[in-house]
Amino acid sequence: MMDILKLFVALAAGYFLGSLNTAVIVGKIYGKDIRSHGSKSAGLTNTLRVLGKSAAMFVLIGDILKGILACIIGLLLGVYFYSGEMMDSVSLLVAGAGAVIGHNWPVYFKFKGGKGALTAVAVLFMINWMIALLCILFFIFIIALTRYVSLGTISATMLIAIISFIPVFGHTLYFNMFISLITFIVIFKHRGNIQRLLSGTENKLTF
Repeated sequence: MMDILKLFVALAAGYFLGSLNTAVIVGKIYGKDIRSHGSKSAGLTNTLRVLGKSAAMFVLIGDILKGILACIIGLLLGVYFYSGEMMDSVSLLVAGAGAVIGHNWPVYFKFKGGKGALTAVAVLFMINWMIALLCILFFIFIIALTRYVSLGTISATMLIAIISFIPVFGHTLYFNMFISLITFIVIFKHRGNIQRLLSGTENKLTF
């Protein structure tokens, strides 16, 4: 019963932290609702295009920090699951999932947020830095090849979903469930980008 309560606290803490959507907050400081400009997404890429590099840097730092803080809370709550030699902090996974959900559907901003990829990567680094690093490298490779940020995000997310089931990384079923949920959320939030990619109308990143 105590563990269930801790998991609920982890989810709530992650969600309320994730709901502090940095792009919306920074946009308001700059006098714009980022959700009404550009791609209308409250995330890093749209902030870069609409508000510029300095604003995007604040969003980058904020989205990473809230994912890290959520995970730290999850770790401190200390709910673990063991399966043979494999072990996962379930409270960390739940808090991390809550942060991504909060970023996408923030309670403070009428449940209209971003797409959660950056916060998800920050959470993944807290869980398994090797998988997260592979994700980042593949993301950069796809963008360098195509200049589509959305395609890089979708491709890297799908790669994570595949390699998360490789036993060598030493994770339990709860980690696989977490990755499956995050994959679904990220791809679901990129459904508009997928349509534009297929129709050839998606915006490319200019360096």
